[in-house]
Amino acid sequence: MSLGYTPAVEIYGANAALLNARLIDWERVDASGIQSDTLKLTINTEGLSGTPSAGAKIGIRVGYLESGLVDRGEYIISRRTPNLFPPRLVIVATAAPFKALDETEFKARRSASYGPTTLGALFRELTSKHGFSPRVAPELAMIKIEHVDQSNETDMGFLTRIVAQYDAVTKPVNELYVLARRGQTKSISGKILAPVTLTVTSNNHPGDQAFMNATTDEDERVKFKGCKTTWWDGSAGKECVVESGVSPFKRVRQRYQGEAEAKEAGEGQLRKIERESIKLRIDAPGNPGFGAEGLLNLDATWPDFAQGAWSIDRLTESGSRQQSYRAVIEASRPVVK
Repeated sequence: MSLGYTPAVEIYGANAALLNARLIDWERVDASGIQSDTLKLTINTEGLSGTPSAGAKIGIRVGYLESGLVDRGEYIISRRTPNLFPPRLVIVATAAPFKALDETEFKARRSASYGPTTLGALFRELTSKHGFSPRVAPELAMIKIEHVDQSNETDMGFLTRIVAQYDAVTKPVNELYVLARRGQTKSISGKILAPVTLTVTSNNHPGDQAFMNATTDEDERVKFKGCKTTWWDGSAGKECVVESGVSPFKRVRQRYQGEAEAKEAGEGQLRKIERESIKLRIDAPGNPGFGAEGLLNLDATWPDFAQGAWSIDRLTESGSRQQSYRAVIEASRPVVK
C-alpha cells in the first residue's frame, strides 16, 4: 500500500465541523480481546460555549492526503474532561455501545452456574441478552463445558476468563460481539485485514518521517514446552492428567469436569505459551492497514531477531490534524495449528 507523506485526519458525526476546526491532537487504541477500541480527541475550547455531549456518536478517518483516508469506525462519547488553562477539552469515546444508562446491567456483577453446555451456546446466551449480535468461530462453538461457575463477575468478565483457557478472545465490534481465535476476530466480524509488510529505509534515523524502531522482550528463564491439565473421573474415583506438548510442563491448577474439556484447555494454554514466548514493540509511521489481530511481516531489511510474521496484539495510533501520524505496535508471534 502506497501511503503518501502528508498525514491527515477527519472527524465525522456529531459536531463534526466544530471538532475538525478545533482539533489539536488525537489517539486511537485498537486492542485484541475484550477491551473495546477507544478514541481520544483534544480540542481547543477558547471562546467556545458548548461542547459535544456524552452519548453522541462520532467517527474518524485517518491516512494521507496522497493515498486517501481510511475509516477507522464509529465511537460513542463516554467521557469529557475540560481544562481551564490552557482552554482544552479531552473527549474519550468507545467503540462498543457502553452507556451511562445500563439498561441490560452490562456492568453488573452476578453469580450463576452453567452446564452442561457448549462454549458457543454460553457465549451466545450472555451476549444476546445485552443486545449484541454474537459471532462464534466454528472451531470454538462446540467445545463442551460440563459445569462452570460465574462468581461475582460481570457477564463479559466471566466470558473473558472462560475463553482465555482456550487461548481465544472476545471483542465487541459495534453491535457485534465476536468469539474467535487470536488473529481471526476481524475476519469473523466481516472485516478482513490484509497482512502489512514493513521495510526499514536506508536512511532510518530519528526525526525522519519514515523512522522505525523495534525492541523485543524474550524471557530467558526456563520456558514451558507443554501443559498438564487434570479432570475428575467420577466412575473411577480419581484425578486424571492430560498432557499437551512435551516437558517441561506447565501445570494448570484448575480441575476440569471431563477429559475433552481438559484436553481443549491444555491445548489452548500451549498455544498461549508458544505465542507469548517473545514480544515485539515497534514505533513506526502510521498506516491505516494496521489493526489489532492483523498480521505484520518484517522483511529482510530488519535484523534477524525481528524478521518474519507477527500478530498485532495492540495498536496505538496518534497524531495531530495536519502534522504527525505515528503508530506504536505491540505484537507476538502467531501460532499456526
